[in-house]
Amino acid sequence: MRQPELEPYSASNGGMPPGLKNPLGARALYIFRGGRDTLYRVHGSPEWWTIGKSVSSGCVRMMNQDIIDLYNRVPSGAPIMVRGLSNDPGTYSSTRTV
Repeated sequence: MRQPELEPYSASNGGMPPGLKNPLGARALYIFRGGRDTLYRVHGSPEWWTIGKSVSSGCVRMMNQDIIDLYNRVPSGAPIMVRGLSNDPGTYSSTRTV
């Protein structure tokens, strides 16, 4: 479920620094479609037992060391494909945030 009341903490408003206390983990890739933020993320999590579970508002969780590696290799604006239960095979792009 989206939480619009968290907008003051968004990347565009300075956000929270990355790290173990940040719910988005060590790094986050923000997912955009058509130049608009989808509010979905690919991000790290220290809670390894939650990875692959529906606990993150539709975001893709990874272990912190894996998202750090991915973040270092994926340029901003790189196309990504999100596959799942949706019938929408649209093309998305990522924006890097530290």
